[in-house]
Amino acid sequence: MIGLLQRVTEASVTVHGSAVGAIGAGLLVLLGIQRGDTEQAADRLLERLINYRVFEDTGGKMNISLLESGGALLVVSQFTLAADTAQGNRPGFSHAAPPDEAKHLYDYFVERARRQLPSVATGQFAAPMQVALTNDGPVTFWLEVSPK
Repeated sequence: MIGLLQRVTEASVTVHGSAVGAIGAGLLVLLGIQRGDTEQAADRLLERLINYRVFEDTGGKMNISLLESGGALLVVSQFTLAADTAQGNRPGFSHAAPPDEAKHLYDYFVERARRQLPSVATGQFAAPMQVALTNDGPVTFWLEVSPK
């Protein structure tokens, strides 16, 4: 499971011209679900993500996690993160989880996040989405958890 996280001052998701999710300061996470991913992988990625120290302390160092900061989380499904780009000029998607499995793990991830964080917003699974954000820093990290 892949989480591309971006520290933002604000972020939003629009589907067919309607806003479906928005946050202020916090993290935007693009979530890529791969074949073989499990609920345990989702739990581990979420644990890493909410405890990853990406917010600055008073000394200007990244020492504060999302959990500690009280910031918001916006989770957007993005199957293209699981693309095979090793060769050629067209990505392959054989590494991406099938839609029904991915939807289950996406919903599981969001539900678990809502248990731990005060503010969690989402995109709309499998919809054509427009994502707007103001990346703070810019700060962007790639977290990946392999299923055990």
